[in-house]
Parts: sequence; structure tokens; C-alpha cells
Amino acid sequence: MIQQLLGPIVSLATGFLERKAEEKRAVHERKLEIIKQDSNWENIQAGNSGSSWKDEWLTLLFSVPLVMAFFPSAVPYVIDGFKALEEMPEWYRVYLGVIMAASFGVRQLVNFKK
Repeated sequence: MIQQLLGPIVSLATGFLERKAEEKRAVHERKLEIIKQDSNWENIQAGNSGSSWKDEWLTLLFSVPLVMAFFPSAVPYVIDGFKALEEMPEWYRVYLGVIMAASFGVRQLVNFKK
């Protein structure tokens, strides 16, 4: 009698646990696929940047205000330049961020934001 009552309950519980485990496996596999896709994209970008001057150009552009900041007569120009950038439209600043993220790596930008 007890076995007849417990049998369906055990069957339901087993089925539930199996579905939960299957769901977790599916979520895990999807996360792994996303990681692989990100990795593939970064590898492609790294390969493409081997023959490009883009990274060097952007590094040079970002270094100019840094160097100018050490020359007192140039400091007002650096400050005015950053003030001008602050007044640029938001879409322009977002695109600059996207360009930088694409050039120097999305993961580095995400880590910087944290």
C-alpha cells in the first residue's frame, strides 16, 4: 500500500530533478557557446589588427594630452579640449567608446568599468 502511494511521488520527484538538471546543463552549454563566440571574435580582431596602424594611431592620440599636461603652457589647451569633448553629443562620445573598445579589446573596457 505504501509503495503504491510513494511510487508516483518518487516518480514525480525524480522527473522534476532530471528536468532541473537538464535545464542547468542547457544553460551551462549556452554560456560556454557565448564564451567561445566572444573568444573567436577577439581572435579575429587580433589577427586583423596585425597589419593595421589603428591601435598605434589611437594610442598616439590618447598620449598627446598626457604629454601636453607636463608643459605648463599647454595645460589650458588640454583642459579646453576635454571641456569641448564634454559638450559633444552623447552619440558621438558613445561611438568613441565603441571605437576604443573595438581597438583595445572589449574585455579590457569591461574590466576598466568595474
